[in-house]
Amino acid sequence: MQIANTTIIDTFAEAFGMKYAKLIVTAIDSHWLDAAVNAVSGYACSVIACDAEAGVDRWLTPEQTPDGRPGVSLLFFGTSTEALGKALVKRTGQCLMTCPTTAVFDGLPDQERRIPLGKHLRYFGDGFQKSKKLDSRRFWRIPVMDGEFIVEDSLGVAAGVAGGNFIMQGHDQAEVLAASIKAVQAIQNLPDAIAPFPGGVARSGSKVGSRYTSLFASTNEGFCPSLIGRVQTQLEENVRFAYEIVIDAVDPETIQQAMVQGILAATEFDLIAISAGNYGGKLGKFHFHLHSLLNSHGQPSADHVTHDPPTT
Repeated sequence: MQIANTTIIDTFAEAFGMKYAKLIVTAIDSHWLDAAVNAVSGYACSVIACDAEAGVDRWLTPEQTPDGRPGVSLLFFGTSTEALGKALVKRTGQCLMTCPTTAVFDGLPDQERRIPLGKHLRYFGDGFQKSKKLDSRRFWRIPVMDGEFIVEDSLGVAAGVAGGNFIMQGHDQAEVLAASIKAVQAIQNLPDAIAPFPGGVARSGSKVGSRYTSLFASTNEGFCPSLIGRVQTQLEENVRFAYEIVIDAVDPETIQQAMVQGILAATEFDLIAISAGNYGGKLGKFHFHLHSLLNSHGQPSADHVTHDPPTT
């Protein structure tokens, strides 16, 4: 398949079922909202070593938030409900409760499966905390040095998908980086999807396993230009640089749409090829085939992904 000057390799991205939660964070203005986002979503690129994968779902106007202030919807993905709960209590306590003017609300209030948040953080109030119930939702008011930190008692958890991806290959680094930025911007315009790596881009693509027994993941040598001639390469001829965009989303259809929009944006630049990372289909439940996705021109359909139903 050819799009403009870019060859689309006939391969597929292999992704995994994960649990996710959605935090609605508000603050007095954009300065403190940015500070909160940067802190709480830091060190959240890959569950290979991070406790969660996180990023901005979308920015919210005051009319869209529970307390009528500027806000943001953040998605957090974890390997299990328990792991996600531990990560969010720590991140909210250390990064959001400490940030001036912030408040935290549940973005999935209708989910039956829940993890505690304010229920744990309230103890920081040392007995001075107060609870407030609105309809069926409970909030905690924890005294802090600029007033009160408002935080929801618990968060809804749902089944999502993590690890949708595509890999851009090119000869000129500036051109491949420009394509990467444009692709990430296209993905950021879609709700319910994030690209959790720095700037949305990973240069250290990984594979499962290692020759070192203490590691369960290591460099994906087939996509390393410096190893051409030493290993079986997965790079096209004349490729000197490769960058991967990894996508997490609330469902397979959103992954499909994000992959298509990102790939189409990237092909506006001078790339040699676009491929994807997989493990032979043996590990991830979801397989996103590039050719069938692009033939659909971004119309999400179950026909373009094969998977086992995610567990809840």
